[in-house]
Amino acid sequence: MTDIDIVTQTVLRERQGRDRGWWDQMRACYWPDSVVNLSWYRGDGPGFVDASRAMSGRGDGSVHRLSPPTVQIVGARAFVETPAGIEVRTEIDGVTADLVSCTRVVNRLERRDGRWRIAALDCVYERDTLSPALPGQHLSIPQEELAPFRASYALLAWYLSRRGYDVAPDLLGDDQPERTAAFYAEVLARLGS
Repeated sequence: MTDIDIVTQTVLRERQGRDRGWWDQMRACYWPDSVVNLSWYRGDGPGFVDASRAMSGRGDGSVHRLSPPTVQIVGARAFVETPAGIEVRTEIDGVTADLVSCTRVVNRLERRDGRWRIAALDCVYERDTLSPALPGQHLSIPQEELAPFRASYALLAWYLSRRGYDVAPDLLGDDQPERTAAFYAEVLARLGS
C-alpha cells in the first residue's frame, strides 16, 4: 500500500471504530500526544477514545456518514479533510427525531518510526438540521434556547447541552470564515515546513 492508502485507511478506521464501538481499533489510530478539538471534547486522542466509550455507554450514539477524503502528504506529515454528516437518531420531547450536523473532519497525521497515526483532529462545522423521523410529527424549539449557540452548529450544541455535555463556543465554523481560513492556512503551512 502507498502512504496515501495507509493515511486514508487510518482516518477511515478511526471513524469506523468510533461508530461501531471498536475502541481498540479507534485507539490504535492516534498518537498518545495527539490533540482532538470538537463540539463536546477537547484533549488528547486516547482521552477522546475513553470519552467516546463513556458517551456510548450513556446511550449517546451517533454515526458519521463520510464522503471521500482528500489527502496531501509532505514528507512525514499528512493533511486529510473528510466531509461528514454526523447523524443522531434521538427523542426530543416525545418525538423521534433525526439530527444531522454537516462538518469537515480535518486530520493531521504524522509518520513516526515508519507508522502513520493521527496527530490532530479538528472539525469545521458547516450547518445542521433537525427533523421529525416520521412525517406528520412536529418539533418545536424555542428561539431563546438556540440563541446562545453559533449558526454553524446551533442544533448540535443545543442537543448536546440538553444531554449534559459542555460545548465550546469557539469552534471552527463556516459562520466565521476568516478564522476558518486562518486555520487552514496554518495547517497547510505546517504541512509544508
